[in-house]
Amino acid sequence: MKIKNVELELVCGPTSKLPENSLPELAFAGKSNVGKSSLINCLVNRKSLARTSSQPGKTQTINFYNVNKEIYFVDLPGYGFAKVSEAEKKRWGEMIENYLNSSKMLRVVFLLIDIRHNPSANDKQMFEWIEYMGFEPVIIATKADKLKRSQVDKHIKQIREGLSAGKDTIIVPFSSTSKQGVDTVLDFCDQILENEG
Repeated sequence: MKIKNVELELVCGPTSKLPENSLPELAFAGKSNVGKSSLINCLVNRKSLARTSSQPGKTQTINFYNVNKEIYFVDLPGYGFAKVSEAEKKRWGEMIENYLNSSKMLRVVFLLIDIRHNPSANDKQMFEWIEYMGFEPVIIATKADKLKRSQVDKHIKQIREGLSAGKDTIIVPFSSTSKQGVDTVLDFCDQILENEG
């Protein structure tokens, strides 16, 4: 998939009504500091389309990016950020749940996990939750450039075991710095568009 144009089309807060889109949607979920904004910017080849921050927890809304007028990238609020009140965490959780439950055009959920660390309890919960909603999560193991090549397979195995994920669960090593994994994610977009056709 070649990305020619992309725009932030819609931002939904806790009280916003979710859109009824007619284009397929790919959602990105993950912890607050896992690199979701960097990944989206890397995929669309823009430096600052999705806001990155040294302060995790910036994405407090569901952001719909219209890509090539044929598919949506949906950036979900980051979870597991310690400095946010319990009430705020609950609200983000409800927003994500509402979206996963109600979107008719959602085709795949990418769950981002930092390749350097074992999945957290929140990651595991999110993985199980996505499965419970009837989707097969695709794991994107971010920050792969921080490891030596020889370490990557071992860390992917740790992620698989940490999530109790089956051998069929796809885990993609990804780096927004080296662009590793970009083509693989864009191939998913192509597959989805082909299936829609």
